[in-house]
Amino acid sequence: MEIVTIPILKDNYAFVLVDRSRQQATVFDPGASAPVAAWLSENNLELINIWITHHHRDHIGGIEDLLRRYPTAIVSGGANDRGRIPKQHKYLNEGDRLTFADQTAQVFFIPGHTLGHIAYYFPPTDNQPGELFCGDTIFGGGCGRLFEGTPAQMLGSIDRLRQLPDSTRMWCSHEYTLNNLRFALTIEPYNIDLQNRYHKAGINRSNSQPTIPSTIGLERQTNPFLRWDIPAVGLAVASNNFVETFARLRGRKEQF
Repeated sequence: MEIVTIPILKDNYAFVLVDRSRQQATVFDPGASAPVAAWLSENNLELINIWITHHHRDHIGGIEDLLRRYPTAIVSGGANDRGRIPKQHKYLNEGDRLTFADQTAQVFFIPGHTLGHIAYYFPPTDNQPGELFCGDTIFGGGCGRLFEGTPAQMLGSIDRLRQLPDSTRMWCSHEYTLNNLRFALTIEPYNIDLQNRYHKAGINRSNSQPTIPSTIGLERQTNPFLRWDIPAVGLAVASNNFVETFARLRGRKEQF
């Protein structure tokens, strides 16, 4: 299974899974249709699935146009997003599974950014690391805003994701990494891993290259929103309570 990153809108990514043996594709979170449709056409691929992490417009805006072009494609999203995702066919819950290119993705219910947010996780195989498509829950060096959920919900969801193997590739939906790392350095200025990552991300962006995918291991080393239980992070926001630490981090990021 091949994974292709397609920049859309201002700073979003749609991700296309490709099965070359069948000339079929699945797309995650197509907030705009034109770049996705153009790439599919150029590569002579049939779109059979549209997989959605949550209902925000910049993740669903291209669904209806893609369905006009590929009317047999199946739209899947969270059961709690019923009525908020256009043309949704499948309503997914925790523990559900979806198959593409002979690989099976597990569905995780991860409320916080929204109350219906889900993630899709392909466990590792003999030849490939695991693949996590987490929408706007974890970003490179950061996390999503809490539009509907609570800090405790978001912490619980991120804690679940950070338990995945360090080698798991993390595909998030926005190119926010460089700014997120600037903020992270205000929390842990002496974190060498974070300093190195910021330098490398700057080179990537200066060359118009994506910083995504990341890995769970890299996020655990450098992302303050996965490090609420590190004493230096709690000290930086004057908290020794994990949920309070997370909430204060999120509050500071809002003002950054």
